[in-house]
Amino acid sequence: MNHLVVDLETIPDVHAGRRLLNLDGLSDAEVAQAMALVRRGETSHSDFMRHTLHEIVCISCVLRHGDQLRVWSLSREQASEAEMLQRFFAGMERYTPVLITWNGLGFDLPVLAYRTLLHGITAEIFWDQGERDASFRYNNYLSRYHQRHIDLMDVLSFYQPRAAQPLDHVASMLGFPGKMGMSGAEVWPAWLRGEIQHIRTYCETDVMNTWLVFLRFQKMRGWLDEAQLKHEESKLQELLAASNEPVWQEFLKQWTNSHE
Repeated sequence: MNHLVVDLETIPDVHAGRRLLNLDGLSDAEVAQAMALVRRGETSHSDFMRHTLHEIVCISCVLRHGDQLRVWSLSREQASEAEMLQRFFAGMERYTPVLITWNGLGFDLPVLAYRTLLHGITAEIFWDQGERDASFRYNNYLSRYHQRHIDLMDVLSFYQPRAAQPLDHVASMLGFPGKMGMSGAEVWPAWLRGEIQHIRTYCETDVMNTWLVFLRFQKMRGWLDEAQLKHEESKLQELLAASNEPVWQEFLKQWTNSHE
């Protein structure tokens, strides 16, 4: 069985905001500021954009396939948003993985849906409910209670918003590094400064934390025994130790130190 952890990083869709608010002539930064003010007026407390006004700049993944474990990103360093989405859904078609997210139902999957709609991209496996593959009728990516997509935040909170917790809190509780270097609120300023690599690194540490929490979840519900859990964690530690990237050396150091 293949497993794919997914996390998105987004910025305000200033092109859509410019059209919606009639803001021709303003810079991207000025448009985003106006969008935030409008959103604050709508909610009275938050400037977090509507799902339709998020533009994806990074899709980070952890893939467990056969005996392989990989972490990588599709980001705007390499491709347009449309190309990123096409490559992502091509991978979904290839591996038919169990999709693992943190708040994926509340954010990542709806944003993926709106952006694929915008770009006219076909994502057949993502929407299949048994029309193409009969097994998807009772286990697909769309149903909240199926196993083909596991939103860990949703499941661990027993589907109760009041019990939902941030990934950083749960990861830290379990002795994992949690957030490293930035938060979601800092993505747009980092984008304006041209720091896409920093954004990508932040997103990749999120999927790595999510994978580690998922392994504990699998142990908790009896899908992994203690030896299997240790094997999976050791495999990840080997991957991190083999990397020359400072972020993974620091991630491994923080993880190791928390268990001493």
